[in-house]
This record gives sequence, structure tokens and C-alpha cells, in this order.
Amino acid sequence: MVREISAGGVVVRPAATGWAVAVIEPEREAAGVTTSRRKAPQKVLLALPKGLLDPGEKPEQTALREVLEETGLRVTPVRKLADIKYVYVRTWGDKQRVFKIVTFYLLRYESGRIDEISPEMRIEVKRALWIPLEEAVRKLSYKGERDVARSAQEYLKSHSEV
Repeated sequence: MVREISAGGVVVRPAATGWAVAVIEPEREAAGVTTSRRKAPQKVLLALPKGLLDPGEKPEQTALREVLEETGLRVTPVRKLADIKYVYVRTWGDKQRVFKIVTFYLLRYESGRIDEISPEMRIEVKRALWIPLEEAVRKLSYKGERDVARSAQEYLKSHSEV
């Protein structure tokens, strides 16, 4: 089985009603989602920014790079939140089963404008946006990412200095 190692982040900033978190809506083909011929309304796919480690890169460096590439935001690491592990089948190319590990970090927003990303990234990211963190624990499309957002929420409740 093929192995992939990725890293990403839960990017937070203070908002009027608590914390906001940066999420992305991946392009459906890049996310491995196939569309049917029926014209039923499709649920919006929301995810946390993440990507594969480059050779020689540490997971925290990957998280910072991927957040910048996929959201347009510069961030500061706060702490590691979790490793999530899962298996998926590639919907492109070789159709292989892949064992994937993603390390997620809690990241504090420093600068940049959400969704100001390069034209090349539009192949992967349809849009990036801020949503309330309390909504992210329900609206993120993947269970592991909802759990990571919940961990960030719990940490922030007891660490107001972030």
C-alpha cells in the first residue's frame, strides 16, 4: 500500500462572536470527488488547508507553506493538535489504496487576505474563506478534520492568550 505524509493547519483569528477559522473549498476533481450526470444540488465540500511534505521538509514547515499557498494567509504556529490516519483509494491514475497520515497544527493568523492565492492554486482550491470555529466542527466535510477543529476549540477555551 502506498503511504502519504501530509501536514496542515487550523488557522484561527479572533472574531466578533469568538474565533474564526480559515477553510477551503477544494476543486471537486482535485479532492477526488466525481460528479454524477444527475443535476441534484451538491453539498459544498469544506476542508482544512493541507498538503504533502516536500523532500527534506518538516511537517510544521509544510503546514505553514500549504496554508499560505491554499489560503493566502501568513500564520504563526501555536501547537501541534493531532495526527489523523486514514485509507483512501485514488480516483485518478493508478486507483491504488493509500495509507495517509496528516499532522495538523493550531496556527494563529498574522497577515494576508483570505483567498488571495495564485492562479496555479485554483486548480486545487476553488475558494478560501473564514467561518466561525463553532460552525467548523459541524460543517467540515471530513470527520477527522471536524475532530481536529474540536480539539482546537477546546484548546482555545483554556488558552485565551492565543
